Amino acid sequence: MTDLLDQLRVIVGAPNVLTEGDLTAYEQDWRKRDRGKALAVVRPGSTQQVAGVVQACAAAGTSLVPQGGNTGLAVGSTPDASGRQVVLSLQRMNAVREIDGANMTVTVEAGCVLQSLQEAAEKAGYLFPLSLAAEGSCTIGGNLATNAGGTQVVRYGNTRDLCLGLEVVTPQGEIWEGTNGLRKDNTGYDLRDLLIGSEGTLGIITAATMKLYPMPAAQLTAWAAVPSLDNAVTLLGLAHQYLGAGLTGFEVMGQFALSLVVKHFPAMRVPFAGDASAPYCVLLENSDSESEDHARTRFEALMEKAFEDGCITDAVVAENLAQAHQLWHIRESIPLAQAEEGLNIKHDISIAVSRIPAFVAATDALLQREIPGVRLVNFGHLGDGNLHYNVQAPADGDSKAFLNNEEARVNTLVYDAVEQFGGSFSAEHGIGALKVDKLEKHKSPVALGMMRAIKRGLDPQNILNPGRVLRA
Repeated sequence: MTDLLDQLRVIVGAPNVLTEGDLTAYEQDWRKRDRGKALAVVRPGSTQQVAGVVQACAAAGTSLVPQGGNTGLAVGSTPDASGRQVVLSLQRMNAVREIDGANMTVTVEAGCVLQSLQEAAEKAGYLFPLSLAAEGSCTIGGNLATNAGGTQVVRYGNTRDLCLGLEVVTPQGEIWEGTNGLRKDNTGYDLRDLLIGSEGTLGIITAATMKLYPMPAAQLTAWAAVPSLDNAVTLLGLAHQYLGAGLTGFEVMGQFALSLVVKHFPAMRVPFAGDASAPYCVLLENSDSESEDHARTRFEALMEKAFEDGCITDAVVAENLAQAHQLWHIRESIPLAQAEEGLNIKHDISIAVSRIPAFVAATDALLQREIPGVRLVNFGHLGDGNLHYNVQAPADGDSKAFLNNEEARVNTLVYDAVEQFGGSFSAEHGIGALKVDKLEKHKSPVALGMMRAIKRGLDPQNILNPGRVLRA
């Protein structure tokens, strides 16, 4: 191993091969569920250096764990406990290489923080629409590796839908340059889509060409109280009808989830918190490229129709961007409030929008019957069918003991229910190491066989992120 470390120091420079000191930021996952031990943390500064590192590790038979901002939620970017894996951190590769206004694209290195990319696009007069709670620390390479979703999928799609090309280092240390930014290229298998969402198991994304959009001329945000999830789904249909492509975000939040925000962040003013007639609230946003007057006319027509049909019982419309940001901040504070309440069991699931009310009703009843007093923190991206259906210990229970004793049973109950309703147990967080066994159980044998064949074909040495996504 000493010879390999010496080679790595030559490739990236000795200061960028970390073997001593506090490496918690690289070795511990975001949720602090797992802590590994790396042989070294290597921080290349160029694609050529990444290729050199991969070649050296492949020759030594040492596996690599690619890592961006290490903000993943499925234990997919930290080393195991063996002390024999190299963490390949791409944080030094953070440049915005080019903004092509005529092509409406930006080419950016994998270590660029998402918020930095958003700001660079805005400075050039464009919108990069990917938005999620960790945008101040997650990187575009990690977003692509996990096909991240976020709050604007209902209009712009997942990260995959925003990508027009990749630069990738293969498990053999070769460089595939595919950042030409073409919107049409039917020349064989789509390697870009194969690499996106592969969680660093098939190749290391070092750069990408992403779509840009015009900045919206108007943005309108409302927080509405709804009598039921069925009403929320009806409201979503009306929003599509009245706003069309202007519907940017559509979030749903249960009252218990909001009560945690009130409890742990009392300075926040949460509209309709504690309203027994509104078990759910909806946060919806309309972004329009036309005039604000035109956008407001359609938005007000939607709200009027929703009141008339009984879909909403009350609503607050943000008067300016600052108020809109405050409403979004409430929504994004739910996971933080839940963490303050204690350890919990998280689920990132997707169900066809039309079936979500029935799923929630059935699964709520099932969990309450099996574990009396359990508390359900239900919120998420209703516009694209993605719920964060989380489970908190009973109010008088020990949250750590609850997690240790009940997680496996709760996961089985929830994931079996998801399968019964034709859904997916992982909507946007990925598989990582946390859900490998769940993939084995819930994915079809045919699909698993195809995935294994792809992994064997591209990475026969199993060098890249072994044991993630697929069982080693």
